[in-house]
Amino acid sequence: MSDNQVNQNSGHFRVGDRVQLTGPKGKLNTISLEPGKVFHTHRGILAHDDIIGLPDGSVVTNNVGVEHLALRPLLNDFVMSMPRGAAIIYPKDAAQILAQADIFPGATVVEAGVGSGALSLWLLRAIGPAGRLASFERREEFADVARDNIATFLGHDPANWTITLGDLADTLPDTMEPQSVDRVVLDMLAPWECLGVVSDALKPGGVLLCYVATVTQLSRVAEAIRGSGLYTNPDSNETMVRGWHVEGLAVRPDHRMIGHTGFLITARRLAPDTILPELKRRPSKTDFADEDFEAWTPGALGERNVSAKSMRKRMRAAGTSAALSKGRDLETGDVVTADDTAGEGAGDSVDAG
Repeated sequence: MSDNQVNQNSGHFRVGDRVQLTGPKGKLNTISLEPGKVFHTHRGILAHDDIIGLPDGSVVTNNVGVEHLALRPLLNDFVMSMPRGAAIIYPKDAAQILAQADIFPGATVVEAGVGSGALSLWLLRAIGPAGRLASFERREEFADVARDNIATFLGHDPANWTITLGDLADTLPDTMEPQSVDRVVLDMLAPWECLGVVSDALKPGGVLLCYVATVTQLSRVAEAIRGSGLYTNPDSNETMVRGWHVEGLAVRPDHRMIGHTGFLITARRLAPDTILPELKRRPSKTDFADEDFEAWTPGALGERNVSAKSMRKRMRAAGTSAALSKGRDLETGDVVTADDTAGEGAGDSVDAG
């Protein structure tokens, strides 16, 4: 493993690093450092060369004296600002997924779909280099954006991560051995359609977690899990985050909060031939027919498609960030070695012109 891979998120700023700049009014901008480039604002120009070589957490001044705080983005910051092919799983939900699915170092995890790679980054961090993450995505352009986003943040392509193109129901049996997977995380419109192959791949005691957006999806996947007879009774919840304004004695909740984004539903795989003891509960209406859910099938719900033009723009942005992060010259494709940026100390200053 190269020094670039080991120290990607620490040390002095280097060519290809992502830097989060905070202006005097608290506005955030994230840039990728390139020699000779400049960052334009309404109040002056900041040269990338003035940032390269500085330690993380420095204050830099632009050409008209406006100060900006320069920090490496945290993973939380990165996933909120990275190029997106598909909508991301927000950090508040990603944190709960890691906790409720009990993602541990060395785990073998299956994820579908990969989207823009936000959850993949959290999972890769949690499983560590000894774990394995197998991601599945139906759309090639989304997979390409996810690859570039992950390469941008990590500075390399992780060896313990793979993306398989195609429907999970068709590709999982050919990719993972039966009872070889510790955890499965499904972020899709109809997770109940993949329950059979997922159940075959999960180890006894393994965790299945589904992320769904609507109450009707939540109801259908819960009943499918119960009806399979292969899992414990599912638990479901949602997470809401409310910030607080704290300044002197002015302490109050923020006027805005991050409310509903999705539901999490979890269940654990039973051992073969195990019959779950029946829970004693009050009678409730559990009878339903397929017609009750007809309006909520994936075809009826539809998918939020990104326009081809917008998708091409996002793919270019993700590819540029990945190339810079992995240390490649965008024009020649040559690798920028450590010698190219060595010796740039905190006091170095290079003319952007």
